[in-house]
Amino acid sequence: MSASGLTHPQAVTPPFTRAWLTPLELGGLAAIWGGSFLFLRIAAPAFGPIPLVALRLALGSVVLMPFLWRARAALRPSLWPRLALVGVINAAVPFSLFAWAARQAPAGIGAITNSMAVLFTSLVAFVFYGERIGARRAVALLAGFAGVVVLASGKAAGASVAWAAAAGTTGAFLYGIGANLVRRHFTGLPAAAVAAATLACGAVLMLPFAVATWPTESIGMRPWLAAVALGILCTGIGYAVFYRLIQRIGAPRAAVVTYLVPLFALTWAWLLLGEPLTPTMLVAGSLILGSVALGKPPVAPKST
Repeated sequence: MSASGLTHPQAVTPPFTRAWLTPLELGGLAAIWGGSFLFLRIAAPAFGPIPLVALRLALGSVVLMPFLWRARAALRPSLWPRLALVGVINAAVPFSLFAWAARQAPAGIGAITNSMAVLFTSLVAFVFYGERIGARRAVALLAGFAGVVVLASGKAAGASVAWAAAAGTTGAFLYGIGANLVRRHFTGLPAAAVAAATLACGAVLMLPFAVATWPTESIGMRPWLAAVALGILCTGIGYAVFYRLIQRIGAPRAAVVTYLVPLFALTWAWLLLGEPLTPTMLVAGSLILGSVALGKPPVAPKST
């Protein structure tokens, strides 16, 4: 999953909730988003990437629709072509890439490469918008790319995971592009409403492709439940929780969830699917998550 890139007003947290609510919500969101890779692994083989992603986008946008309805006056008609473009770049295509990867390799592969989105956001801002990247982030990017190379060199059940790692890395790169587009074109708009609009646009654009590629064989109850959980829980509710966190504690602190998602993804895949954590995944995950931590801008201490 990727952050929107929107700016928000100064976050204010009541003192009596600060001690326990934030860690609880961060952990819960990481568990939810980590579960998305588990659900992809279960549902993608039965649905295929395109139908699954169309369903995911539709269900996620329905959950977030109240935010869009409340902010409908702020989203003037001239914005909708841009919203549709971001829906393709930041949702439809990367979701499809991660769904395709889930058919080829263990859930942890997608979760680990997904973490690169934070670094790609900085890289895209540097290459296309001239923002300074700094030596620290440059080193972080190199370490992250080294992690991807290590990950791509691994195998699962004797088969190479290189293409799955490449698909996940491309999806993370698209998240980086999408975050920059959102930050530059939708700053000042309600973030949850923008998310709802982009998901809805993505669902509409994916619909004809989903109909054309809908599986001819019947889909079992387990993949259906996984697909519904992916759309409602991981996409709709997950985004709502994330934007609530941003509004209360600020985007830099909310981004801590990035470090936790792969841990939960690997845990769910091990507990529920029996997928092992290989030495290659461990080394690659350490490099990538370490690079994300290194490249994260420092946050000023918050007064209590």
